[in-house]
Amino acid sequence: MQNGRVLALDVGKVRIGVAITDPLGYTAQPLITLWRKTPGEDMRNLLRLIRKHEVTEIVIGNPLHLSGDVSPWAAKVQALAETLRERSALPVHLWDERLTSVAAHELLDEAGSSKDRHERKHIIDQVAATLILKGWMEAQHK
Repeated sequence: MQNGRVLALDVGKVRIGVAITDPLGYTAQPLITLWRKTPGEDMRNLLRLIRKHEVTEIVIGNPLHLSGDVSPWAAKVQALAETLRERSALPVHLWDERLTSVAAHELLDEAGSSKDRHERKHIIDQVAATLILKGWMEAQHK
């Protein structure tokens, strides 16, 4: 991990959950949920966030099948990662995100979140992105 902020993405078909480290790279926290529009607009929004927060590295959840095989959605996420790598000129890491969304729901349940599923979708992707980022950060410090 380089010095600077790391941005993590949980890329879904409808939303992209975004999390970020603090400036020193010690903690991961939810940042925002982006509602997907067009591929071009999604990329412009991501590049804007990268510039605004002075990001130096990016981690993207890689939605593999439970077997570890590449799913059709993982192939699309990997293509987005490659485009983001080219457009941002930053290191982009893919991180196995299997079961991250399930863990995010469990975390909200444990925290006593009383929001229903409809209200929860506004933050669940951010929580999933935060879990992706935390997992990646822990692996970097082993």
